[in-house]
Amino acid sequence: MDTNNFQELIKPFFWVEHEKSVSVCLNVGEYKAEIFQTREEEGFEGNGYDWGSLAIVFLEEYKPELMEVVKFDPEADMFCAYSSNPDALKSFIIAFKEACENETLIQDLFSRAELD
Repeated sequence: MDTNNFQELIKPFFWVEHEKSVSVCLNVGEYKAEIFQTREEEGFEGNGYDWGSLAIVFLEEYKPELMEVVKFDPEADMFCAYSSNPDALKSFIIAFKEACENETLIQDLFSRAELD
């Protein structure tokens, strides 16, 4: 897959290459904000930590083979996943973005997310 196509495929997530690892990040607040509003009364705000909780449920249920390779380092205003294995992180983010675009699936996954 060429790089431009990959970058376009994962938008609004974005890919960052480091010396010994790679990251995929999302500036939170607009993309899929309505998902988090469904559990606002429980304290979900749609921040980076909430995205991290959602991504963990996704990883556990759909990509358990990547649990040891893909790690998360969210902040209040940014979701971030990283790995020293670029192929594993690409596999994760492509599948996670597809899940995010499936309203039924992402709501189901979010119903099991835990507040961080």
